[in-house]
Parts: sequence; structure tokens; C-alpha cells
Amino acid sequence: MAIRLGLQCKAYIKRGTPAAWHEVGNLRNVTLSLEKGEADITTRAANGWKLTVGTLKEGSVETEMVWDGDDLNFVAIKDAYFNDTSVEMAFLDGPNVAPSQGLYARFSVTNLSRDENLEEAVLAKVTLKPTYDATLAPTWATAPLV
Repeated sequence: MAIRLGLQCKAYIKRGTPAAWHEVGNLRNVTLSLEKGEADITTRAANGWKLTVGTLKEGSVETEMVWDGDDLNFVAIKDAYFNDTSVEMAFLDGPNVAPSQGLYARFSVTNLSRDENLEEAVLAKVTLKPTYDATLAPTWATAPLV
């Protein structure tokens, strides 16, 4: 895959009846953070070096959206925050076709802050974190999403 620009990346949300994937175009800057916890596995045989192994993976997505009550994707995210529910989403490095890939999970909306700057559109600052789902564990997925 060639070098990607941020504007080429795509986010998708599964919503509706029947549930279907919808591109989320109402996003500004997106930060996908992937980290691991650490366990110290230092031994005397390490020759004075501290040794570490990665443990549980942790992910989060931080982004901004225009506060738009007519945007069904924004409404789904806003409603998930206020109703203490979750949203099924994927953050890919391209469109929903192979070989695009990215984080796919059911997300809890843990932050929904609103910026009301005088000379800008009202923006929602959104933080999403993978959450529990009995049938969907977070995964690094390759498109197409099904």
C-alpha cells in the first residue's frame, strides 16, 4: 500500500434496520491511539537490562465532528453517549475495499464535549473506546467490512 494522507482514511458506522455500514464523513482530525500494557520480565540473565513484554492491547479514537442534528451518524454517536449504549464502528486507512485496514470494534462514547467558538461551527470533541460485546471482540480488520 502506498503512503496515505489523513483525508484518504475513512470511518464507518453500522446503523439502521437492517444494520448497514455508512461512511462517517462528518469528521475532522482523527487520532487512533493503540497501546499495550507492560509486564516486567527482567531476569538476572538480562545483563543489566530491564526486559518488558506487551500485555493487554488498548485503543481509543479521538476526533471532532460538526454538531449537526440532521447528520444520522452524529446522532447515533450522540445518542450512544446519552443513552449509555455503544456504536459499532471501523476506522480504516482507506475506503471499504481491500486492502484497507484498521480498528474495528463496538465502541463506548466516553467523551462528548462541545466547543462553541465565536467564528467557527459548533464542534463535538468525541472519544471512543472499545467496549464489551459478546459477539464482537476488537480486531484489526481488513476491508471489506461485512
